[in-house]
Amino acid sequence: MDKRNRKLPLALGVAAALSLLLSACGEKAQMNISQQVGGNPSMPKPQDFLVPPMQVPDGVGWKGDAKPQVVAGLQIEKIASGLKHPRQLLVLPNGDVLVVEANGPGEEAVTTPKQVIAGKVKSQSGKGGKGGNSVTLLRRKPGGSGEWDKYTYIEKLHSPFGIQLVGDTLYIANTGNIMKYRYTPGETKMSDPGVELGDLPSTVNHHWTKALLASPDGKYLYVGSGSNSNITENGLEVEYRRAAVLEVDAATGASRVFASGIRNPTGLGWEPQSGKLWAIANERDEIGADLVPDYLTSVQEKGFYGWPYSYYGQHVDRRVQPQRPDLVAKAIKPDYALGSHVAALGLLFYTGTGLPQYKGGAFVAEHGSWDRTPLSGYQVVYVPFANGMPSGPAQPVVTGFHSADEKQLFGAPVGMAQDADGALLIADDVGNVVWRVTKK
Repeated sequence: MDKRNRKLPLALGVAAALSLLLSACGEKAQMNISQQVGGNPSMPKPQDFLVPPMQVPDGVGWKGDAKPQVVAGLQIEKIASGLKHPRQLLVLPNGDVLVVEANGPGEEAVTTPKQVIAGKVKSQSGKGGKGGNSVTLLRRKPGGSGEWDKYTYIEKLHSPFGIQLVGDTLYIANTGNIMKYRYTPGETKMSDPGVELGDLPSTVNHHWTKALLASPDGKYLYVGSGSNSNITENGLEVEYRRAAVLEVDAATGASRVFASGIRNPTGLGWEPQSGKLWAIANERDEIGADLVPDYLTSVQEKGFYGWPYSYYGQHVDRRVQPQRPDLVAKAIKPDYALGSHVAALGLLFYTGTGLPQYKGGAFVAEHGSWDRTPLSGYQVVYVPFANGMPSGPAQPVVTGFHSADEKQLFGAPVGMAQDADGALLIADDVGNVVWRVTKK
């Protein structure tokens, strides 16, 4: 990569623009976020911006004994701290927990003032912190109280995100490939050097995370591969196998596009009653604080979900040229809106007994907005399901990740897991903590 592409001429006045934008609030929302949650979200008229307004709280982390808030009847405890951007969690058969620590690889060329400004604004929140490029193993101490023991399990990964265990094979989705390792129960450090199963799209890396989910029989791996742009401003040629859910043969590494037109599928899960594949997705930006709702949806094989030509079904995005009315006509409306810019990054269908009131539904971790006032997201919500479909409004379960005045950010939830006792585990990549939620 030509390093000159990473710098902009001083004549662009980036510093002045940054100062101006940092002193301003994000774009004011015109509707309550609740109007955009559910099967039929309100969809206002899109707006146009040269540079979108931006707002993030200052990342300060958790001080002392401070912690997120949970709804009545639940309690929350810290089981690990001092991590390096914890993103995803995997509970092993023996009860150990693997924590994937990473952030983006920083490989996208910076070519516009907007990118510079957006990077600065987002980094002040703590979301741009350096990732560990590693996997840490957590083991509960005898007696079960206090933080769990930590061990460095795998090192020298390349912006890892998704992680799955199938039998004795551990799969990790780096930003550019899937690695597989022979898992030995009880080890606190992976003894197998690992081999590459197959490649994943890795040019530009505008969206770098690769969510990973194994099929129930272990024969296939499903990968969430985000777009390389907001609305194809980097060209269609860099969107190959992007904005899609990929299906990877676990035996050969060969892959195909399972479903397309999903801008950034950041989490995948099997709905327990129907057995269908579901995903959370982050939608496009820069057309308003109330557009476009991020969503939770079932994923149909060979289905097309609109990106970049339309959003939330067949709402045409006029910014995209050339237009493709033929594809818009095929665009599938997502099943459930989560609200605009909530930045959903974690999905967990709960099947345990430790939190019986949540059995059968989906927890969604909302990492939080960067371009909306008031802030949206920054919480873990629960979406009830019945007969394989969402059946009611999303319910906040874990909140308090930012100050009431929206000026300070303590943490931000990402990946989740259900531990051996049925507790809800949450990776917090701003607080660099793993939280554990149980009944009181």
